[in-house]
Amino acid sequence: MARINLLPWRADRRKQREREFYMVLLAAAVGGLVALFLAIGWMSARIENQKERNQLLQAEIKNLDKQIAEIAELDKTRSQLLTRKQIIEQLQSNRSQMVHLFDEMVRTVPDGVRLTSLKQAGDILTLEGVAESNARVASYMRSIDNSPWMGRTDLRKIENKAGTKEADAKAPYVFSLDVKLKKPEDAQGDKAVAEGSAPAEGAAAPAAGTETAPKPAADLGAQVGNAATTLATKPAAAPTTPAPADPAKKDADQGEKK
Repeated sequence: MARINLLPWRADRRKQREREFYMVLLAAAVGGLVALFLAIGWMSARIENQKERNQLLQAEIKNLDKQIAEIAELDKTRSQLLTRKQIIEQLQSNRSQMVHLFDEMVRTVPDGVRLTSLKQAGDILTLEGVAESNARVASYMRSIDNSPWMGRTDLRKIENKAGTKEADAKAPYVFSLDVKLKKPEDAQGDKAVAEGSAPAEGAAAPAAGTETAPKPAADLGAQVGNAATTLATKPAAAPTTPAPADPAKKDADQGEKK
């Protein structure tokens, strides 16, 4: 005889499936929440790590800024020390320049010229004075140009003050010159070249038949003027009288002739 189940098994099965569905849904929700919290924690840890790295970088940047400021200060101090060193070396090299300069000024001032003022600004020397004529000033400029310690000259002004109250009767011409001074090393080099190019004492004269280049008229005029000045200042030589002849030597010479 067949058995027939009259219980509501379909309703029980439906309820069981609903319970399983709700359990799976709850497990999924719990798993999602756990994953969400894990992701949030991981991101927070990454953010904190990045913040620490940023703070470390900021601290290193501040240290580098301090070092850069110290390096800039050291560079500034170094440039100041180099500037002082250059100034000291320049003063050391120019220590003897004034001695040579005043010596050359004494040597180059010709007769008929008198200096009234002397000013120096850097390597430019300004000379003011009075002279007897324009030729005296030109001669003075040539002497300065030929000096190993003084270089090129520029004539600023020359005026004839004759007939005025402030004029000097013997030196009516008032002049002003700008002279560019040479560096000590350049002056020493020019002096060495001049000494090397000068003819040695006792050198042989040019052979006969050889022609020498004619000197410019200005140089010849300067030499003539210098020779005239030398002759004018040189004392006249005392007349020489012939020494009396020795009578014994004279008799001996006559006996040899016989």
